[in-house]
Amino acid sequence: MTPLFRKIGLAIAFSPRAEAMLAETIRLKTIWKSELVLIHVGEHSEKEKEVLEQLLQNHNLTAKDVTVDWRKGNPSKEILKACAEQKIDLLVTGALRKEGLVQHHVGSIARRILRKANCSVLTLIQPSISPQPFSNIVVHAEESPRMFSTLSVACWLARLDKVKWLHVAREIRFYGLTMTTAEQATEGEYNKLKHDLVESEIDNLQKSLSKIPHDEIKINIKVFSGRSGFEIAQFAKRKHADLLVIEGPTRRLSFFDRIFTHELEYLLADLPCNLLIVHSQFKAQEVLHA
Repeated sequence: MTPLFRKIGLAIAFSPRAEAMLAETIRLKTIWKSELVLIHVGEHSEKEKEVLEQLLQNHNLTAKDVTVDWRKGNPSKEILKACAEQKIDLLVTGALRKEGLVQHHVGSIARRILRKANCSVLTLIQPSISPQPFSNIVVHAEESPRMFSTLSVACWLARLDKVKWLHVAREIRFYGLTMTTAEQATEGEYNKLKHDLVESEIDNLQKSLSKIPHDEIKINIKVFSGRSGFEIAQFAKRKHADLLVIEGPTRRLSFFDRIFTHELEYLLADLPCNLLIVHSQFKAQEVLHA
């Protein structure tokens, strides 16, 4: 079986969370049967090399079992260059806890990486030295040409980790419906149109799922309306999700998106759980045969 993420990159810094980040990434490397590349940007000496070797030994690995890419320069630029040169499929990064609050947010360096990375990115908010499988996964199956690939990736992850629930969420916009029916339909007719629209979206998602292997996975489909980034974050919190899977951006954020918070920007400012951004590199058939 060919691994979906053939090569995982970990942006590692020698911080108090370094071993936890490494442990989480090694878990993924093991179950996915992937190669691992450790990327460190900054000064390094024999001392740092010894520290890294000790961290690897703590998890039954040696420097020969991984590729270590030592770099100097601008952190975000060098990490992006390393991802491209090493042909990384998934980059693992960490998130920070907001001062005095429960929420987590992604710093400026990580934001630049998330916007410009040529690979998928997994952001971990509370890495553990003793990592556990994902239990509840939420996937944002927005209506787009890449939805099927994103949904397939979420199902693939759910199968490998034997999750309790996979929650498939889709945003639906009633604005156009409201404008066209406001002066023509009664309240009862309008509510029926909304109900029929929701049922149609659920049916479409079920048809997509029928084409994706998801044996023994409990599936919950949720269709909601409102502010996309806000609603999906709140839904993930309510379901106690430990992973949120979303489709990666296909373009740079526009001026309009910077004024009215873009979905991704909202999520990065207040992460509800671990976040996987699936890059457009994946093709549906590639995911299905992984």
